[in-house]
Formats: sequence, C-alpha cells, structure tokens
Amino acid sequence: MIVLVVMVHAAVTYSNLGHWYYREPVELDPPTFLFFGIFLSFTQAYFMGLLFLIAGYFVPDSFDRKGPAKFLRDRAVRLGIPTLIYMLFINPGINYYLLAFQWQGPRPPLGQAYMNYILRGAILSGSGPMWFALALLIFSAAYAAYRLLTGSRMSPKPEPALPGHLHVAGLILLIAVGAFAIRLVQPIGTSVMNMQLCYFSSYIVLFIVGIQARQNNWLMRIPRSFALSWFKAALAGGTAFWLAIMILGGMASGDLSPIWGGWRWQSAAFALWEAFFAVGACLGIIAMFREHFNCRGRLTGPLSDSSFSVYLFHPPILILICLALRNLAWHPLIKFALCSALALPLCFLAGYFIFRRIPLLKRVL
Repeated sequence: MIVLVVMVHAAVTYSNLGHWYYREPVELDPPTFLFFGIFLSFTQAYFMGLLFLIAGYFVPDSFDRKGPAKFLRDRAVRLGIPTLIYMLFINPGINYYLLAFQWQGPRPPLGQAYMNYILRGAILSGSGPMWFALALLIFSAAYAAYRLLTGSRMSPKPEPALPGHLHVAGLILLIAVGAFAIRLVQPIGTSVMNMQLCYFSSYIVLFIVGIQARQNNWLMRIPRSFALSWFKAALAGGTAFWLAIMILGGMASGDLSPIWGGWRWQSAAFALWEAFFAVGACLGIIAMFREHFNCRGRLTGPLSDSSFSVYLFHPPILILICLALRNLAWHPLIKFALCSALALPLCFLAGYFIFRRIPLLKRVL
C-alpha cells in the first residue's frame, strides 16, 4: 500500500488528474488518459480504506493492553508528532522550494514566506499525505471515548459466525450511501483542512470493520474462496461497471463533473462502484497475502519497518526526481515508469538507512 501511495503521486504528476505539489503540464492522448484514469480511480477506491481497516484491526488490543491514557498518549506521539513535523517543516519547505519553478519573479525571503504560512493559517491545511495519520488519530480518540463512555470491553468470541454474501452486499451499500450523501456537500475534488471528506465514508466504515474483524477473528477465518469470489467480481464486474459509468457519465463530452457529486445518477453509480471495488479488493488482497505472503524475510522485514518513513518523507524525494526529469521530452507513461522506478528504492533506502537512524525520529518512525 505504501508503494502505491508513492506511485499514485507520481501518476498525478504526469497525468494532471488529481492534486499534488508538482504537476507537469501535459495533454494526454486517449489511451494514456484511460491508463491513468483506471490506475488512479481503482487505486483510490480501496488502498487508503484498506490501510484504515488494518489500522482498526490493531486498535482494540492496543487499547486493552495500554489502557486509555497510555493508548492516547502513544497515539499522539506516534501519529501526532510526525504530522506536526510534516506541517511545520516538510510542507512549507516543499512549497518554498517549488516557488523557484512556479513563481514569476524572485522568491520572498524564507523567513517572510514561513511567517505568512503560519499567520495566514495555511499550516492547518499543510498535512500533505499525513492527513491519514491525523485522521487515524481522530478515529483512535473517538474509539477511546466510546470505550470509556460505554464501559465495554473487547471480548473475542470463541467461534463467532462469519459474514456471508448478504453481509458483504450490505457493507457495500452502506459505504455507497454514505459516500453519495457526503458528496452532496463535499464533491470529489474538494477538501477541508486537507481532508478529502468525499472519500471518508469508506474510511470510517472500514476502520470500524477492522475493529469488528479483530473481535470476531474474521481476517484469519474468512475462507479464501469466499474472499476471492468477491475479488474476482470486483476486477471483472468492477471494470465493466467503471467503463460504463465513464462512458455514459460524460467521458465522451469531456465533462465528468456529474460523477463528482450532487443529486445525479452518475454520482450515485460512481459511489456504488467505488464501494463495490473497495470491499472486493480488500477481501481478496487480505486473503491472498494471508495465504501466500504471511512471512517476514530478510528483504520484506526492512521494507516493512521503513514503510512509515517512506510515507512521511516520500514527497520531497519524489518531487526532486520529477524536477530532475522535467526537461526530458518523453511520453508521460515513460516518465511515470522511470520516476516510480527511481523514487521507490530511494525512498525505502533513505527511510531505512537515514531517517530511522536519527535519534529524535526513531521513536515515531
């Protein structure tokens, strides 16, 4: 999932589909537009939701083991401090550096630019990709409040019933209805303090599903055949569904705005597609990795250990690589592939050999 985070931001750079610090001006031919559209749409549909599901899975045990005070304190350190580092240093540093490439005329002095960043309140929207950590901190605090107010305990059942196909269909419908409702006021492409609330229906629901999955031991017990049936349906049926929505929803005319939100059938259909693909992909990926990749090797161990460092520090590394390649008059797909091939190993090497060895950072990375 962290590899996909880096690749998604590289894809936005070379497609201009979505928001990112640096985007190269480019006109995409139809096949290239289709490639980037499928890659970004399908990845966005599930990858952050899956991270929230996994995060929710580990919350109950952590809360029971540490108690509410230590649980919240550790979460504030582990999630809050890296977010503050990003908001105070990394985000303004990136924006100031990019002024040399995006600003007509000389840059203002660094101190003046930084004070404007603080005083204008831009820092409140300066979390970059660390919005995930900030949202997870809020979700964790909400979980702690729920446990304290209800006095309930996480008590795993010996042999709880497994969810069936109707439960999965109900989960998809719940996420879809929530996404459609949110997009009536927060359509795709908008944000509040860098939080794209248009996607939060799946994030919230899947975080709760993760908590329930731990209590009922679902992730270890859901049959592989059951999970893969939904995964295959998401890949095959989801692809056809997506193409139909795009074609009928305005791709031919070049206006996809009805899909982004509002009382439109296109928005409802897209929300349903997203939920369908998200749930199917989460089920299939968890089952496949549980069966075939449930191990820690000499390579995968350090990669796993470095994943949060990559998540926090990949933006400046990725942007520097993109700027180094900006004068190459190559096809956007070639530059996307080259940028990804360079950025991924550099990010993981820097995370493992540099950032995680800095004493003050090691505790939170």
